[in-house]
Amino acid sequence: MAHLSDKKSVSTYKPKSNKNHTGLIITVAVIANILILLLFFAPFMSYHGKISSSIYVLPKLNAVFNSFTFIFLVAALLAVKQKKINLHRGFILAACTSTAFFLLSYLSFHFLTPTPHYGGTGFVRSLYFFVLITHSFLAASVVFLVPFTIVWGWTFQIGKHKKIVRWTLPIWLYVSITGVVVYLMMAPYY
Repeated sequence: MAHLSDKKSVSTYKPKSNKNHTGLIITVAVIANILILLLFFAPFMSYHGKISSSIYVLPKLNAVFNSFTFIFLVAALLAVKQKKINLHRGFILAACTSTAFFLLSYLSFHFLTPTPHYGGTGFVRSLYFFVLITHSFLAASVVFLVPFTIVWGWTFQIGKHKKIVRWTLPIWLYVSITGVVVYLMMAPYY
């Protein structure tokens, strides 16, 4: 990786590559989304043995990882607005790392336990399902958007990066913060 001086303008960097890695990104994203759907809707994919009650710490960890992702993304945005590219990249790597830990914990929990059901009623129930459904659909899109955004940023394809990040960042922020909201609303029912 080339050293980036935070004093240089991003526009002075030449693209390292024009490759999009489209096939690989789409393939991995489709497989990831299919795996998540199978864990929810295909009982044969889940674990049927005995589990410890300590497994229920995983949803709390998921909320912590989502919180970190949100904080790292906001910090990355502030860093890039100040043209601190190295700092921006560091926070993006941190956001990707916390998202990866979230995904590992999330998949583990849903593989090992039956899907819990929300027990709220009235308006709160409607609000919960609105947040959950929008969170879930947008989370599926993040699996596609983030890799393209990262690849184009890392390879200095700045035009493409700026176009896609206008979509990726707000969606990723929404998904990470609503992940915390979903946990807080669901916590009494684990």
